[in-house]
Amino acid sequence: MSGDRIVISDEKNHKARRIPPPEPEGVVWFAMSAPYCRELKAQALLDEKGVENYVPMHYVIKEMHGRKKRFLVPVIHNLIFVHCTRDTIRKVKEGVDYLQFKTIREAGKNVPIVVPDRQMEDFMRVCESHDASLCFFRPGEVDLARGTRVRINGGEFDGVSGVFIKLAGTRERRVVVEIPLVASVATAVVSTDLIEIIKEDGK
Repeated sequence: MSGDRIVISDEKNHKARRIPPPEPEGVVWFAMSAPYCRELKAQALLDEKGVENYVPMHYVIKEMHGRKKRFLVPVIHNLIFVHCTRDTIRKVKEGVDYLQFKTIREAGKNVPIVVPDRQMEDFMRVCESHDASLCFFRPGEVDLARGTRVRINGGEFDGVSGVFIKLAGTRERRVVVEIPLVASVATAVVSTDLIEIIKEDGK
């Protein structure tokens, strides 16, 4: 069982299940950490080795020499997602102390968190809009149990699934795409005409 991996099968309640590991050629998304704000250093290493990766970024305004400029910077420091096989990431990690698996505790062991492809695609779709009104959250910062599972039909986020919820301190309801135990992002305001409730059977 030591070679098994964990995926989140019940996003709402953060429940996980153990499934067999992918074949050596199987490519999956690993949620990883680059401590001490070294996510961009880890990204450069992965880019150099031709390994697909993703660091959520957003724009911030900074003043330099009396003028305001816009810079693209990491949203959540230390966080990076890596898309490759288990064997590949193990080889890349050899001798590298600034790239570590994010893990979930299972049967007394720390098991790498693997993000389902569709979930990762939705998360990246929202992040890549770089809309100034996007909201990002760390695990536990927003209670998604109060929301409703929905799918967006049409518009910039067409096909994205998430939880439709009113965020604290705002009047609008947003669609939040969550990667359980890792991070969440709330879309810009979406017209209710584009919102479709997902039934319990997932349809």
